[in-house]
Amino acid sequence: MHRVMALVRPVQSTFELGIAAEVFGTVRAGVPRHYEFDVCTEKPGQVPTTAGYAMSVTRGLSALADADTVLIPGWSPVEAALSAPVRRALLRAHARGARLATICSGVFALARTGLLDGRSATTHWARAARLRAEFPRITVEPDLLYVDHGDVATSAGAGAGIDLCLHLVRRDHGAAYAALVARHMVMPPHRDGGQAQFVPAPPPEDELDGLLEWAGERLGTPLSVGDLASHLNVSPRTLARRFADRLGTTPGTWLLTRRVTEARTLLEETRLPVEVIATRVGLRSAVNLRRRFRDQVGTTPGAYRRAFRGSVSP
Repeated sequence: MHRVMALVRPVQSTFELGIAAEVFGTVRAGVPRHYEFDVCTEKPGQVPTTAGYAMSVTRGLSALADADTVLIPGWSPVEAALSAPVRRALLRAHARGARLATICSGVFALARTGLLDGRSATTHWARAARLRAEFPRITVEPDLLYVDHGDVATSAGAGAGIDLCLHLVRRDHGAAYAALVARHMVMPPHRDGGQAQFVPAPPPEDELDGLLEWAGERLGTPLSVGDLASHLNVSPRTLARRFADRLGTTPGTWLLTRRVTEARTLLEETRLPVEVIATRVGLRSAVNLRRRFRDQVGTTPGAYRRAFRGSVSP
């Protein structure tokens, strides 16, 4: 069982903590349980929250010693110092192989450990400038939903924490299990970390929904951006504008990401050769799939399949 420990502090954001508890701590009928979730704090006792009530936290920093994932669900106020005991506990957890992840302003705590120096990170768009100014050794990516380096991961504000948590579930247990959890939460199963965190609200009943479904059913065909535009009977320029407004990305980038995502699912759930998977997702050749897969996932299809199968609980 994968142990997830949320490190909270006064005044704790109930929303960010609730995200972590909902994804990792809620027991659902018909959903296999792969996580144990708990909460700890530097000084156990009553911890005030942003909702106006205090919650009772009984576990201290020693709880981080056996956590597989340490989650910091916000850090309020962001200028709050990281005490020496908390910093030591986080560094020790990381040194023994625990994954450290943050939601929203939690990145400020992680940044104060030094573990993000020389790396990229994200946070709520309204706090990105402050993060960049306070930690110049961190490459701040204000437009991303989340950034995952494997051992450390950060998310943008508020609801982007859900995207990060579901991404971690997908990494741990595959696309099908993550989709099952997301379905119970009435959430989309996967939003890519490179998607913009702040885009204008789409018009109601956007016809783009139908296009995305249509394209997703035809990934094995040689779809182009021109084909997508023709299906909506609009120009490629108009299509690009609609994708930017609705999804914060370009049609070409969305299509490539969708193909790589489908390839990940096939690698997880089938024993199909890489060459066959490349054809099924419309990337034509194993060479092209390997190149695109490495660009987006950071590894090769074969290594991804081996790592995934080695990490899945029996």
